[in-house]
Amino acid sequence: MADVTAGTTNIWPNYSTKNVQTAARKPVKELGKDQFLQILVTQLRNQDPMQPMQDKEFISQMAQFSSLEQMMNMSKEMTSLRQSAGMVAALIGKEVSWMETTDAGVINHSGIVNSILWRDGVQFVKVENLEVPIDEILSIAEPSEDNEEEVVGGE
Repeated sequence: MADVTAGTTNIWPNYSTKNVQTAARKPVKELGKDQFLQILVTQLRNQDPMQPMQDKEFISQMAQFSSLEQMMNMSKEMTSLRQSAGMVAALIGKEVSWMETTDAGVINHSGIVNSILWRDGVQFVKVENLEVPIDEILSIAEPSEDNEEEVVGGE
């Protein structure tokens, strides 16, 4: 047991040179806060020493960075709120509608939500024997009297 040496090329948390180089080669489709900071640091590095960046310009860019970070946080929170089990549970007993695209064309569906399922990080509503992803729901309404009678009569 004393002869066994454990080693790794990773430095906490997984910042090996190879990992950083691999991540740097991946194309970025959207500018995020990391790219914004890289641009700001590059501006500071390459500014003219005889005419440095004005305080108000620097403060303005930092405010933009802060605003970007807050918008990203808000987007993340809205997504988690949308996927909240408590919020989705309120759909039980509601009439939902969604569209399905098939080879024959687009088919409109609607029905009463019986239960909520969560599989592989995706929430589904169960309508009769169909499972519909929450993101595909187009409308949510109180059940019409016709549907309520069908459900009661079907039991």
